[in-house]
Formats: sequence, C-alpha cells, structure tokens
Amino acid sequence: MTNLIRGVVAGIFLATSAWAAQPTQQMDSYLNGDIRTWANDAAIVAAINAQNLRTAGIDQAEIDKQDTVWRADVIARAMSLVDSVVENPAADFLRSKVAQSGGTITEIFIMDAKGLNVAASAPTSDYWQGDEAKFTETFPRGEGAYYYSQLEYDESASAVHTQISLAITDPATGKVIGAMTVGVDLSRLP
Repeated sequence: MTNLIRGVVAGIFLATSAWAAQPTQQMDSYLNGDIRTWANDAAIVAAINAQNLRTAGIDQAEIDKQDTVWRADVIARAMSLVDSVVENPAADFLRSKVAQSGGTITEIFIMDAKGLNVAASAPTSDYWQGDEAKFTETFPRGEGAYYYSQLEYDESASAVHTQISLAITDPATGKVIGAMTVGVDLSRLP
C-alpha cells in the first residue's frame, strides 16, 4: 500500500472515529493527568543533567557523526551506542512506565539539551532528534512547552498513534534541561 493510500485510509478512519473530533482534549488529559506526574522523576532529571555535562562542548559535526554511528548500529544490530541509551537506570524507569500503561504508551525516549537521546524504552531510528518538531517545539520554548505529532494509522495494529513531546525541567533549578517524547496508542485513551 503506498503512503498516499495509507494516508487516505488513515484520514477516513480518523474522520469516522468517535474520538476523532476531540483527540487534542484526550491528549491534553493524558499529558496533564498522567505523563506530567512522572516526567520530572529524579532518574530522568539525573540522566539528562549528566549527559548535558558530557555533550556541552560537542559541535554539529560530532552530533552528525554520532547520529550516523547510531543509524548504522541499529541496522547492523551492533549496539554499543544504542545500548548506552537503552540500558541505563533512566531507560529502566521509562520501560516501567510503558509496562504500567497497559498498552497506551508504545515508546518513550528522553533527549538532552542538544536533542541527543539520553534514555529510551527501545531503540529509536536515529540518535539526534534536535532537528525534529518533538525537540524544536518543546525544549527551546521553555518550561511547560509541549507538542503533539500528527496522527498516524498503524495498519498492522489497527490503531492510531501519536507522539506527545514535552520540555523537561529540573525541579531543583527551574531550568529546562531536555525533552521527552511519549508514543501513545490513541485507541487506548479514555
């Protein structure tokens, strides 16, 4: 099925869904009633702060190099850089949130001040998110900023997914230190 046909099918599906007219209200409710209650957990904040110290001096050329290594690692399953992101205490915390969600959350990852992955519930397709709306619409906009991605229909799961992204603030300093993206299966939202 081509992307155009998938888009048309997804559009028809969304237009006829009972919740299609109000997904923003449901996403707002989930963001504010669930995600924000744990988004500034100590494990997340500590991991982002530690990585911000390590990556403070790197330039775009180094970011691009690391992103290329990440993509190659994912394809080759030679996961040294990937493992550093998916095998740490913050990633364990994120996986616990995925498990506790009962299928509502499909993935979670956190990013540092440069948009580089810090921790993830599972490997992402790329390492640098800094050029994507999930980062550009949250981190630079400051405390409380959030962004909802476009809705996507997953044919194999017969479900509509979106990503809810938000700026992460260090409660101790009040400074925005990174961002987080949470993949959500909208069919499971109340």
